[in-house]
Amino acid sequence: MRNLTLLTDLYQLTMMYGYSKSDLMNKNAVFDVFYRGVGNHYAVACGLQQVIEYIENLHFDKDDIEYLRSLRLFDEDFLKLLSELRFTGDIYAVPEGTIVFPQEPILTVKARLFEAQLIETAILCILNHQTLIATKTAKIVYAANGASIAEFGLRRAQGPDAGIYGARAAIIAGCTSTSDVLAGRMFDVPVSGTHAHSWVMSFESELDAFRAYAGMYPDSCLLLVDTYDTLKSGVPHAIEVFRELRAAGHEPLGVRLDSGDLAYLSRETRRMLDEAGFPDAKVFASGDIDEYVLQSLASQNARIDCYGIGTKLITSADCPSLGGVYKLAAIEKDGELVPKLKMSDTPAKITNPGFKKIVRIFDNKSGKALADLIALREESFDGLDKLEIFDPYFTWKRKTITDFFVKELDVPVVLGGKTVYKSPSVKEIAAYHKTCMASFWNEYKRLLNPHIYKVDLSQKLYDLKQSLLDGKKA
Repeated sequence: MRNLTLLTDLYQLTMMYGYSKSDLMNKNAVFDVFYRGVGNHYAVACGLQQVIEYIENLHFDKDDIEYLRSLRLFDEDFLKLLSELRFTGDIYAVPEGTIVFPQEPILTVKARLFEAQLIETAILCILNHQTLIATKTAKIVYAANGASIAEFGLRRAQGPDAGIYGARAAIIAGCTSTSDVLAGRMFDVPVSGTHAHSWVMSFESELDAFRAYAGMYPDSCLLLVDTYDTLKSGVPHAIEVFRELRAAGHEPLGVRLDSGDLAYLSRETRRMLDEAGFPDAKVFASGDIDEYVLQSLASQNARIDCYGIGTKLITSADCPSLGGVYKLAAIEKDGELVPKLKMSDTPAKITNPGFKKIVRIFDNKSGKALADLIALREESFDGLDKLEIFDPYFTWKRKTITDFFVKELDVPVVLGGKTVYKSPSVKEIAAYHKTCMASFWNEYKRLLNPHIYKVDLSQKLYDLKQSLLDGKKA
């Protein structure tokens, strides 16, 4: 396990240095991780296991202290504090794979200010990236409408960690396999891949290349057919090899298209395979595909069974940053947590104060999610016959909900510095995510003009926020 303790911004350390010289150092504080929603109506929470691993291994070793000493920014008393530092606080978070919305606390830290300040950067680095890729993947999988998606992004990822943990996030959000062999080993998930154009070009002929590959993998033969001419050469040669396989007692897996007009080529390829007696052979496609291309292909009646998607998935090309933040929500005074609020001229940037949780409201009959409440942690909504919710910006927009049940989304992860949460396997998280997606109506998941899911504040939290705003204005 890598020691990522120095994976922090310098100003976290300079603030900690300042806290160590004041009475703030040992005061408990509450920080929330949330995103503001630019480019993403909903998001798929991801990366919690890596956050836990980071927290469990949080310590400054001798080389770290020597490096910090060399910066000549800190005195020896502070360096001694760092050398003894371990995380002793609490962390609450939504399980990985959960659907979350803007302003909702994905993760909450309650710890000494001295500790909580240090861990901001690494937590954001981990959660922002994996949540971003999981969210992009979820949209791609939804647009695929049942066709399977293989993650092919490693070569275009922005570094090894982005490739490895991007693959993890992609599998969690619905990809059926990854091309990344190391990710496959690390997370025990399926790996997939066949051959490249260079394989075909290395042989005297395309037919020779196909026969050689079929000889190695007679029961999983998938041939890349667009090296020279897809319909005049690639598909006919693939069919010839498929007939030879069948004569030897084997059935082919299919063909892959990697360029050209995928809608037209897939329809023609499907026709040729069917006419040749291979209706079960699959048509795979790859090549700069994202959720919008998938929708376009569907509108053109493309005949594609599986997609390999790389660049636009692993980089979240149209929205390359989640924009998650880590904001102070409360700090201890005289033994009590005092709520804190950040003001802004932009209403969406005014933070929600206090020690909070997310409560999801479900319809009893359909089991579908109706709305979320951001509430104070001490509030309870169990046993209510009806519940009035309201828009926190346009409070005249109100709705009374009946025949419902509620679920608190976040769970204890670390208490008193000890991990109390067992991370599920990636496959288990992926299964959980699938159930989460199924609990939302399609109107909330569509790509163009989605219906806006209600995320409201509880009455108690709303009143607290207004009282703080009124006090600030005064």
